Amino acid sequence: MTLAAPSRWTDPSWRDGALSWAVEVLEAHGRSLRGWTQPHVRPWSTMLRLETEGADAFWLKGNGDGTRYEARLLALLADLDAPCTPRPLAVDAERGLSLMPDSGPVSRTAYDGLTPIDVTVEQVVRYAALQRHLETHVEALVAAGADDLRPAEMTARLEQRIAQLVEERPPAHLTPEDAARLRSVLPGYAEACHELAGAGIAPSLNHDDLHDNNIVADGPVFIDWGDSCVSHPFGTLLVTLRSVAFHHGLAIDDPQLDRIADAYTEAWTDVADRATLRRQAQLAIRVGPLTRSMSYVHALTGVDDDAWAEDGDAIPGWLLELLEPGLPLHAPLL
Repeated sequence: MTLAAPSRWTDPSWRDGALSWAVEVLEAHGRSLRGWTQPHVRPWSTMLRLETEGADAFWLKGNGDGTRYEARLLALLADLDAPCTPRPLAVDAERGLSLMPDSGPVSRTAYDGLTPIDVTVEQVVRYAALQRHLETHVEALVAAGADDLRPAEMTARLEQRIAQLVEERPPAHLTPEDAARLRSVLPGYAEACHELAGAGIAPSLNHDDLHDNNIVADGPVFIDWGDSCVSHPFGTLLVTLRSVAFHHGLAIDDPQLDRIADAYTEAWTDVADRATLRRQAQLAIRVGPLTRSMSYVHALTGVDDDAWAEDGDAIPGWLLELLEPGLPLHAPLL
């Protein structure tokens, strides 16, 4: 019997099996395991740090039931020579395992808890180049398991999710009153998605949790793709700008957030003018709560009751952000 996460990650049968696989891979590459620790245990994934003879260290990641596609996605990104993405030593897509070299500290750690704005600007420029690189590969990304949340699909998906959450168990349950309020914004949501789909900016892979704790400083290398989906690329900005604003104590209208967004969207100036790009960024942020809600649906698939009770409210919680006034004009709490 397979245990629910997160108990699965510390169960000897799961851990021994994952480590045995990793040891085989390491030995095939001329390395031997010296020791290991398990610093990250989450409902949706776990990370084991493997020390080998010599100076090399590796990360063994195990994904949960709803994010198991990450292993297959990492292999695809490597096959596509996608810039600034991890190069796993091996993956086991069936079990959701990936083994990757330790590439050094993440940005937040490397900069003592606060990544400078100038560095963030450089990072989002590199990330934009990655997204453009992947534009012609979206069908392969979806086939690898990334959720298809392109603008043309989003209104129907939102309507479906509202209906499903009315029947969902707490704390992910949506009350009939909140469901009615969400249905009232569907026309505006559909208009926003239609405009996003019609501006000529191609869908791509959206990390959807891009902040400086998911960016290895040296490279940079963008890690932790378990929340990713195929969507309008600018949906990235919902989490990225919100994280920057929180950690730097910035107001929603701070010019530094505009600077980051403009630097990021510069990669699409061959497709649209600056005014259109800013409008597209604004719209992508406004429809983005659906993709964030879906990331929690995937993350909490197959978890135990305690994990569901702790994090399940994020599923309707993200959708309820769509009720902020002014749809589709401004993103709440960037």
